Amino acid sequence: MSDKVLMKGNEALAQAAICAGCRHFFGYPITPQTELAAYMSKTMPKIGGTYLQAESEIAAINMVQGAAAAGVRAMTSSSSPGISLKLEGISYMAGADLPALIINVQRGGPGLGGIQPSQSDYDLATKAPGHGDLHILVFAPSSVQEMVDLVSHAFDSADKYRMPAMILADGLLGQMMEPVVLPEKAKEPSELPKKEWAACGHEGERKHNIVNSLYLQPQELEDVVKARYERYAKIEADEQMCEKYMTEDADFVIVAFGACSRIAKSAINIARKKGIKVGLIRPITLWPFPVDALKEAAKNAKAFLSVEMNMGQMVNDVKLAIECKKPVEFFGHTGGIIPTPAEIVAKIEKMQEEIK
Repeated sequence: MSDKVLMKGNEALAQAAICAGCRHFFGYPITPQTELAAYMSKTMPKIGGTYLQAESEIAAINMVQGAAAAGVRAMTSSSSPGISLKLEGISYMAGADLPALIINVQRGGPGLGGIQPSQSDYDLATKAPGHGDLHILVFAPSSVQEMVDLVSHAFDSADKYRMPAMILADGLLGQMMEPVVLPEKAKEPSELPKKEWAACGHEGERKHNIVNSLYLQPQELEDVVKARYERYAKIEADEQMCEKYMTEDADFVIVAFGACSRIAKSAINIARKKGIKVGLIRPITLWPFPVDALKEAAKNAKAFLSVEMNMGQMVNDVKLAIECKKPVEFFGHTGGIIPTPAEIVAKIEKMQEEIK
């Protein structure tokens, strides 16, 4: 096993991508993810990779699209307003069935908002990551180590299902430093599975590949989209990921992702000492959402509490997952304010009184 090294979250994301065989990065600086791009700018030239600071976020995502179409592992990173600018390109990639990785280290919004941590891009990532009928894979790490682990998994999943993937982090995770274990051996691009569909030249050995998202005949477009949704249904059935914490006997289940889940765990430990049975379901995949785990928890729980750094964007997904069979309440802050364990415990205590 490799030794642990102390790394900032943004830099760990970059190194994890390199270890996963990514040698092509296209981006544009924006706080609080700039260290990721800076790390790539220093490292990629040393290992024969490509680092290119594009003239805009729009240009960056279209460069990723071109590289992905050629069959290589490519990625970009940005923060919330920069991701908004990339949505058209992400939609084109989904429409052309192209795998790539997008890192979103979220900040407060809407608009320019502020540079403090936020989770207010939940709806953007899970509901509207571009125009049209589409989904992308969305992973929500809660530690620097998990960011490292999920980068490789996201690349592999994107390749497996031929679709874009997003790591939805936030400024808190991007800026914090924690010890991590990196893979012992970095993957070389030559070691990755060959993509027979890629538009990378055929030398007369195979048919001419075309990468495209334009279908002028309505029936043809509908057929392509329906086929894609059959793939999405398989992903929803097979790829749900979550962490459960003290849910076996929980009367109240907190649902929290990313950095908020760490705070929720502290709140649960405090509440348990007070005799309140509280547990946590932490979605690791935001799409596909871990519906199965929530349905199971709803059999015994009295109520659910969604804790988020936004205005409650995940609440409806929790309600739908449990088919509205139990009450679902919300607690959170927005604008870059981070909820505290004491605030969450107070909310749980209030819910307990209301249910009595």
